[in-house]
Amino acid sequence: MQTEYAFRHRHIFGMEQLSSEDILHIIATARSFKEISSRPIKKVPTLRGKTVVNIFFEPSTRTRLSFEIAAKRMSADTFNIAAATSSTTKGETLADTAKNLMAMNPDVLVLRHSSAGAPQLLAKHVGAAVINAGDGAHEHPSQSLLDIMTIMEHKSDLAGLKIAIIGDITHSRVAGSNIRGFTKLGAKVFVAGPKTFIPQGIEKLGALVCREVNEAVAEADVVMALRIQRERDHDSLIPSLREYSRCYGVSAAMLRNARPDAIVMHPGPVNRGVEMNPDVADGPRSVILEQVTNGVAVRMALLYLVAGGQGGQE
Repeated sequence: MQTEYAFRHRHIFGMEQLSSEDILHIIATARSFKEISSRPIKKVPTLRGKTVVNIFFEPSTRTRLSFEIAAKRMSADTFNIAAATSSTTKGETLADTAKNLMAMNPDVLVLRHSSAGAPQLLAKHVGAAVINAGDGAHEHPSQSLLDIMTIMEHKSDLAGLKIAIIGDITHSRVAGSNIRGFTKLGAKVFVAGPKTFIPQGIEKLGALVCREVNEAVAEADVVMALRIQRERDHDSLIPSLREYSRCYGVSAAMLRNARPDAIVMHPGPVNRGVEMNPDVADGPRSVILEQVTNGVAVRMALLYLVAGGQGGQE
């Protein structure tokens, strides 16, 4: 006898932990919340009385702000902690920070940290739900979920789609999460970039590595460019930004190899003229701003599922 599906995750660490059913349930929940953002009064009482703390040890605009907006639109009490204003600058460990936060009884902690595995470590020391907002070069699950939602709005289903991801795969937590998420839903993922930007063993996640960028883009349904992460010493990995742009920057000429209805994506922020030409970023195929819009809805769904709706056992 088939049992009814129930979302059972207490924490959201990464796409690796989520089944295809989990992913589709989160997207369906996000869709139900999306219209709230277009109302004259953008507020519902769903998480009234809940406390959400955003803890960001790395810079962020879209992710931090969209989690804050998501929580406030569901009437949660929301607070932000940045590394520069936290006691970690005085030598306090992440575990001690967590214990002190728990003394204030929050319901959800949203963490971005430079170290892979930091959300799991935090979860061991707190009773609150923990959502990973990006841990090192490991995972960025909410970004992957909003990317999936955006693709589904244009392509209905990911099964059988060819998705090209171009750029700094090695340092990108977005790439790791998206390869996991896209392949779980039946898409074929092709990656391309300079050899120094392609990590060994990426095939184990289900991606196909292309020697030439045009091979990855050929007949692609989705073309995603990734940011060159200048803060991670890119100068030693590529000859120059100009050379990178010439060989790997997503241009109108490159997109002629993709399918006529292919969409163009970027997790942001965009280095215009480097990983993507301005006419592409602002062109009719671009869904970059739609990704940002869907980010609020997805993060509302995640907060609801772990704190207000069907928060479960894991």
